[in-house]
Amino acid sequence: MDRSIIHIDLDSFFVSCERKMDSRLNGRPVIIGGTSSRGVVASCSYEARAFGVHAAMPMRTARQLCPEAILLNGNAGSYSKFSKEVTDIIKEDSPIYEKSSIDEFYIDATGMDRFYGCYKWSQELRTKIIRETGLPISFALSTNKTVAKVGTGEAKPNNHKQISKGFEIPFLAPLSIRKIPSVGLETYKSLREMGVKKVENVQAMPIELMQNLMGKNGEAIWKKCNGIDNSPIIPYNERKSISLERTFQKDTIDMEKLKNIFIAMGESISYALRKGDKLTSCITVKIRYSDFRTTSKQMRIAYTSCDDIIIDTIQSLFMSLYDRRIMIRLIGVRASSLVGGGYQINLFNDTEKKIALYQAMDSMRNRYGHKAVMRAVSLKSNVAVMGNPFNGEPPVIPAHRRA
Repeated sequence: MDRSIIHIDLDSFFVSCERKMDSRLNGRPVIIGGTSSRGVVASCSYEARAFGVHAAMPMRTARQLCPEAILLNGNAGSYSKFSKEVTDIIKEDSPIYEKSSIDEFYIDATGMDRFYGCYKWSQELRTKIIRETGLPISFALSTNKTVAKVGTGEAKPNNHKQISKGFEIPFLAPLSIRKIPSVGLETYKSLREMGVKKVENVQAMPIELMQNLMGKNGEAIWKKCNGIDNSPIIPYNERKSISLERTFQKDTIDMEKLKNIFIAMGESISYALRKGDKLTSCITVKIRYSDFRTTSKQMRIAYTSCDDIIIDTIQSLFMSLYDRRIMIRLIGVRASSLVGGGYQINLFNDTEKKIALYQAMDSMRNRYGHKAVMRAVSLKSNVAVMGNPFNGEPPVIPAHRRA
């Protein structure tokens, strides 16, 4: 049976949320992100994009390109609330759906055409979301996730598109190779150096040539350019928290040891959040003493997945919580109140330099393992979140790993 896959994208989502809360922003160039000179753009309106502004651009450059733009820090809590409203509508009406980020969804409508036209149903779902949330939305219907996602990009802003079976290759052919998912800036530069600018250039190449040039990544790009993508829709389940605990083989009061383990926990949880495209706004620290009395304390923070912020919060909580001055049996850290995000780190507060640092560190960890890059104090702590806890892989280390 041919698949019917819908990709839904909320247009300029952060800006749309701000405009829903303040109609005075309608029709005006809006830039959301870190407003300091070292901040970066998280999102921008189409009016600002007309001046060349785009996401992840240094804020100072965006200001130069569009000096009349309205600059906003952003409110991740409000964006999460609006995202949940959309999610609830899709959950109620859709057979199987996947929430890939705070503003993107995939729906598997395979088989629905027997009873109801998939494209007509998709249009009615879009109309319902717009009517009930007031947020602009675009979608595309096709036979797989790649073509549907590219189709949504071509349908924007606030529109829809269908790419029927058999039309995937001609639809993709005239587009820039940069529009293929997984073709990042560095890959794009490499392909340009080889004379590959359009998707049709890759379509005309044998798959063996792409494999020789770029390995497995080349094979994957070739398949996507030819409209081949068998990746499944992963049913969405909202993860509420992620945590780590350490039970000591021998009760301890060694403050240096405790500090180092907390740093390692914070570092590991932060990496797991970024890998799962998540941000946290609540950190909890737990202590169990030698007499088995257990206490905990939590702190609300701005949404983040930044090592520095999470580690500082953990240490502050521990110092305010540890007041008995007796031996400790167990310590634990939990990050909760999670929200999804299409970007791996908090663009609202992080600087361009810090973003580049975390991207480089995470890239090395993804390629060589979670211990490839870590703080020196974390080396002997043996703490790590295993796998990706947000996509069905084993979520965390056993709750009582022995030190």
